[in-house]
Amino acid sequence: MKLKNLLLALGLGTTLALAACGGSDDSSSDDSSSGTKEETKMNDDSSKTQSGVDAEKIFANNCATCHGKNLEGNVGPNLTKVGSKYSSEEIQKIIKNGKGQMPAGILKDDKEIMAVADWLAAKK
Repeated sequence: MKLKNLLLALGLGTTLALAACGGSDDSSSDDSSSGTKEETKMNDDSSKTQSGVDAEKIFANNCATCHGKNLEGNVGPNLTKVGSKYSSEEIQKIIKNGKGQMPAGILKDDKEIMAVADWLAAKK
């Protein structure tokens, strides 16, 4: 029983540590503008909402650690076709409240949550 509790605590601690790693708003070397096709795609206006929020950048800074930089999944599930399973509103609830091993509150700004949820809901 003690081993089971220890493993549960270790898993929870790891999940929280990974979630905390994705919270940086600092610029990184990935934001450089060398003009490659992938960077052009990353900076494409299709990931920006009317409010000017860059959902793809927010995802890269906060979610990609678990869901993969190309949405392919890592510790968290694959999100390449998440829009065929969940609506934007459902994705917003998951981001706000967490689900499964995903903790609540990784994103706190409602505009950012809405932008990321809309962007992910378009992935079908």
